[in-house]
Amino acid sequence: MAAQGTRHTSSSLVNATASSTTATGSSTAKPGGPGPSAAKPPAATSFSVYAAAGANALSPVARTARPMVYVPNTLNDSVQLIDPRTYRVVGRFRTPREPQHVVPSWDLKTLWVNEDKGNALTPINPVTGAPGRPVHVDDPYNLYFTPDGKHALVMAERLHRIDVRDAHTMKLLRSLPVPCAGINHADFSADLTLLVASCEFSGKLVVLDAAATKVRKVIDLNTAKTPGATSPHDAMAMPGSPKNGLRPGASSMPQDVRLSPDGRDFLVADMLRNGVWVVDAHTLVVARFIHTGLGAHGLYPSRDGRQVYVANRDAGTITVLDATTLAAAALWRIPGGGSPDMGGVTADGSQLWLAGRYDAVVYVFDTATGRLVHKIAVDSGPHGLCVWPQPGLFSLGHTGNMR
Repeated sequence: MAAQGTRHTSSSLVNATASSTTATGSSTAKPGGPGPSAAKPPAATSFSVYAAAGANALSPVARTARPMVYVPNTLNDSVQLIDPRTYRVVGRFRTPREPQHVVPSWDLKTLWVNEDKGNALTPINPVTGAPGRPVHVDDPYNLYFTPDGKHALVMAERLHRIDVRDAHTMKLLRSLPVPCAGINHADFSADLTLLVASCEFSGKLVVLDAAATKVRKVIDLNTAKTPGATSPHDAMAMPGSPKNGLRPGASSMPQDVRLSPDGRDFLVADMLRNGVWVVDAHTLVVARFIHTGLGAHGLYPSRDGRQVYVANRDAGTITVLDATTLAAAALWRIPGGGSPDMGGVTADGSQLWLAGRYDAVVYVFDTATGRLVHKIAVDSGPHGLCVWPQPGLFSLGHTGNMR
């Protein structure tokens, strides 16, 4: 990793994005100043927060699972099962309205289908692939788990809050209102003490303690200028895009959040700025911005922790970032274009599976060559597919944020 000073390459960008407010709007962070408490990143360059999620490092629980790829289809209210050995759809079941993501539970014993407009979570038995009875949960757009495994964090996007629930029964324990619109994706710091979540429709990030008891800081991404951005006016005119949900004044649209393998930065894909924000995980200040491609959306570290795959949904490409320098190392193109969205890396690290959000397909890329090796037809609106099983000791949520 380059020295800290060389990585913060744009002083104007840092100054523009350093101003942040607490939940009460009473404080301002200075560039390079201390943010909410977080452990300083380890000095050793060999450190990886994803060390336990290396190639084929399946836990005893994960080893009992039936190898399968679960595809939630938002427009057809269905989940389809794809056999990763034959690349064929081998099963399908109906769900409550608008399934968004398939999320492994903290203990890896259940896969939860998030049906936000159906106000339900449907459990899947990963050993058999069979769905269970849906559990009533208000507006589960996305789902995460506290690092101790006790609580589920439901990203109730349309309700502008995070609901803290029992991780097993999904009983509501309390709700935390958030001062932004479109709360949806998140990840935890290397020491698992804090959570950074994106607010898609207001162009902001919120920083919370790991138990989601309090909003510690708000990072406004709208104040910075970045190269290759799409104007809000043009974005609103794009057919079939959630960009028409942008709030007045928003010029940023943060999506997936993932901690860099070395634990030093939070990476945040931005679908409107068409690239990735780099937020220092210690100071919680924006360090820089990396342009990747139109509609940057999903972020996935490679199994060896050396690369990060960025799905550029509107460009139909995948940008491969070097995890050490965060420089673009390769660009994979979908022949004829496409809409790569959310997904995951296979247990052995050899393939990246992504939903084709607007093309009713699933893409399978060879991670060694970047070549698209399979395009599998599915129902309409495939979104947060889950490749299962995946390596790791526990799941922090989404489609496989494994540690």
